Amino acid sequence: MTLQDRPTAPELLEAVREFLERDVMGAETVPTRVLFHARVAVKVLGIVERELRLGPALDAAERERLAALLGHDGEVDDLLAELARGIRDGSLDDSRDEVVASVRESVRAKLEVANPKHLET
Repeated sequence: MTLQDRPTAPELLEAVREFLERDVMGAETVPTRVLFHARVAVKVLGIVERELRLGPALDAAERERLAALLGHDGEVDDLLAELARGIRDGSLDDSRDEVVASVRESVRAKLEVANPKHLET
């Protein structure tokens, strides 16, 4: 639940992103510099919009995945640090397939926010 009424933060971001795409980038005469910055802004707004919409569920899934892999719960940052240590020191070598699957899923989740087009290939 959100304290704010509509439009929500993701809806506002979407509206600004669509304005830039349609009205700024779609205009017949836009200086090259403005067009470049509009493209960058559209990308940034899309990332923030997806982070707000998908972030909580992706974070919860990451925590659950890491807890299952490492055998205990904790804060995601702590679990990630432990995973990195285990990869470096070899203590997770016996769980290599599970580690690879977990890391792949983490990368997929990051791409889902950062640039979902990369998941289409």
